Amino acid sequence: MTDYIGYDKLTKAAMRGVVRDVLKRAVDIGSLEGEHHFYISFRTKSPGVKIADHLIERFPEEMTIVIQHQYWDLEVDDDHFEIILKFSGVPQHLHIPFGALTRFVDPSVNFGLTFEQEQSGEQSGVIAPVSDAPDMSETDTEDQGNGSEGTVVSIDAFRRK
Repeated sequence: MTDYIGYDKLTKAAMRGVVRDVLKRAVDIGSLEGEHHFYISFRTKSPGVKIADHLIERFPEEMTIVIQHQYWDLEVDDDHFEIILKFSGVPQHLHIPFGALTRFVDPSVNFGLTFEQEQSGEQSGVIAPVSDAPDMSETDTEDQGNGSEGTVVSIDAFRRK
């Protein structure tokens, strides 16, 4: 049967819209409310992703960023967001299209979205309960310092076993 309405594309757009709206809310308020914080995973070589070459070398397929206390210049557009995070104490500008996302998690409210890669290269969206995600305290992080810098979490922490 032919889907003339395009439910799959509408669902994907709606799921990316959730992430976009959440980030826009953080911009409007000027910070994240309450205990909210986000783990956002994305494909580093997806079209439109702009990050430092050394980050692509370190994370050649996927990278997870944490947006919590230490971030700067968050800007949200219809098709991408930009943010400055520190990696090993050095601020880095990231430009991430929403189409590059593979996962969005807000563990403070047990919410998560997974954007799975289909064989055709298109993404399909799946709402995944955060309870399926591992405890983030057990993941490998880049910066183990005083907590004043951004944290990079190994993408392996988000893979289903």
